[in-house]
Amino acid sequence: MDLKSPSAKAMIMLACLVIVLAGVKSASAIMVPFFLSAFIAIACSPLINWASAHRIPRWVSITSVILIILVFGFLLAGLVGQSFADFQENLPSYREKLDNELAWAIDGLATFNINIDGEFFAQHFDPSMAMSVATNFLSGMGGVLSNLFLILLTVIFMLFEADSMPSRLHTALADPEMKLKQIDRFISSVNSYLAIKTVISLATGLIIGIWLYVLGVDHFLLWAVLAFLLNYIPNIGSIIAAIPAVLIALVQYGVGSAGLVALGFVVVNTVMGNMVEPRLMGRGMGLSTLVVFLSLIFWGWLLGSVGMLLSVPLTMVVKIALESREESQWLALLLSSNAERDAKRLS
Repeated sequence: MDLKSPSAKAMIMLACLVIVLAGVKSASAIMVPFFLSAFIAIACSPLINWASAHRIPRWVSITSVILIILVFGFLLAGLVGQSFADFQENLPSYREKLDNELAWAIDGLATFNINIDGEFFAQHFDPSMAMSVATNFLSGMGGVLSNLFLILLTVIFMLFEADSMPSRLHTALADPEMKLKQIDRFISSVNSYLAIKTVISLATGLIIGIWLYVLGVDHFLLWAVLAFLLNYIPNIGSIIAAIPAVLIALVQYGVGSAGLVALGFVVVNTVMGNMVEPRLMGRGMGLSTLVVFLSLIFWGWLLGSVGMLLSVPLTMVVKIALESREESQWLALLLSSNAERDAKRLS
């Protein structure tokens, strides 16, 4: 077999990829905190760079950012932790009320000669499972955050090293004169994407939290945090985040309140996702809905709950990396939501 042939090279690359993924899977306990640390460091780096541009010492800006994260993190963790404990305690009663609402809906449909087997429907389409999914997701995130000291320590070292990272990459790739603009474009694109996405997700979670508080929905902080986290997953994430909040409003106040909660999620995610985000980020960063769904499954299988949270940012990093080299741009176009537009942008 000719090892220089394109087919042999492709097979070798696939074999290497399988070995790398198997290694990441087996070392997920180490890789998950590392990925989360890198994600936080990249999201914070524009703020550090802004401070450096205004002649604020780097150690002062990094210390300030870490202190802000710690203060707000502990305050939010305390509030959300209490809300999460209350929610788990009330979960059986919520499930019972949901079963009653389901029985009422089936009886109502029967008056219109639409007969549904209640037992079959409850067995295969249990709406309370959405609450359990949300609970398991937040529990998984809480388990990862138990390594908070390790994550913060890694973030601090990454932020201190971030300033010299571009030059190191150029040197490592035998480009000491920094002629390879793809490296700089890649780093800049990743920083921009994660920073903008974090700001938009924070705004989304804040608005959703205020809306749920105004409507009097139980555990509004919990659903606001869930909306913030899942906003990193476009399209699918907003739907997943809305379901438990809508169900809680349904068992609390009825169909009208549940409709208002759903309307709030639709309006906020439509404005943020279709107006604000494209204006800030540009339209060349999109992934197709199929790729978003598959990346959610893949990264969730590989890294667990954090993998689901970072599925789209990680896939975007892969897409940006593929776009930075001409020979791999065709793969980036396969991931895109609008291949023709991205082809024009890359040409």
